[in-house]
Amino acid sequence: MTRKKVGVVNVTGYAGMELARLLAGHDGVELVSVTGRSVAGQKLADCLPYLEGLDLTITAEPGNVDLAFLALPHSESACEAARLLKEGVKVVDISADFRLKNAALYPEWYGFTHPFPDLLQSAVYGLPELYRGQIRPAELVANPGCYPAAAILALAPVLKEGIIAGSIVIDAKSGLSGAGRSLSLKSHYCEANENVTAYALEGHRHLPEIIQEFALAASTEAPEVTFVPHLVPATRGILASCYARVKKEISPVGLKELYNSYYRSEPFIRVVDEAPHTKRAAGTNLCLIYPVIDKRSGCLVVISAIDNLVKGAAGQAVQNMNLMFGFEETAGLKAIAAYP
Repeated sequence: MTRKKVGVVNVTGYAGMELARLLAGHDGVELVSVTGRSVAGQKLADCLPYLEGLDLTITAEPGNVDLAFLALPHSESACEAARLLKEGVKVVDISADFRLKNAALYPEWYGFTHPFPDLLQSAVYGLPELYRGQIRPAELVANPGCYPAAAILALAPVLKEGIIAGSIVIDAKSGLSGAGRSLSLKSHYCEANENVTAYALEGHRHLPEIIQEFALAASTEAPEVTFVPHLVPATRGILASCYARVKKEISPVGLKELYNSYYRSEPFIRVVDEAPHTKRAAGTNLCLIYPVIDKRSGCLVVISAIDNLVKGAAGQAVQNMNLMFGFEETAGLKAIAAYP
């Protein structure tokens, strides 16, 4: 079988680096292009020594590829995606530039007016557990945000079955790699070490994405959502604790059966028997989910754990690529967790 040629646009960010690492172990593709405008002309191994096995030179623009992964900052992907699509290149965009269907939300949440609102309608939201059939024939896939991936997978079964009603609270913690590689005070070691802090209390930019997908998943009215993210002194991982009121009575056994049935055929979902640890997903494309009902309050509590750089970014992107090319969905993504 002829291997597909793929490229990573902006390999020097954490998501781009992780993509290069995963693609290097994928038998169905050949990574032929990596870009990074500030370091164009340098050898990849000189910039990122841990990728020394990849004999590639970083360029300013992607070369001749069948599919490009865009790991650019928000607002920079849209124009690049439009150009590549015109050239017949499939695109998986890791930024938020195509996640929201409503173009009017971009100025409010991302600070720019979307230059290609027509593409928002043709872009497919890249969560295979919900949209596998639409991803397969897609030319443009919008990779989910890391927080939304954890929250949506945690609550999709009960939203679809109308088990919960009213408001939903999502309390989520992320490792510092989710903030990106650019230098900032909040990710400085002395600021972040031995410290946990909530942020974006006025509204995190992943909130409209979560609301959009919850509304599409819900069998009844769209729920109200309160989302509070936190930074924790870890490199990788997201732990999302989701709370909702139960509308339809369901036993603990029935709840577990509901989740097992909903995700029975999903290769990267594990419905676990105890609250998951982020380290148990580290380096993998897994989402670990633990649903339980608080007997005293009657509140549904669902805990989910993912690696924010894999299922929350690069691994999810490779999973989407596998579907788009007709590969085995787990190709290049079979690693077990790196522990401890």
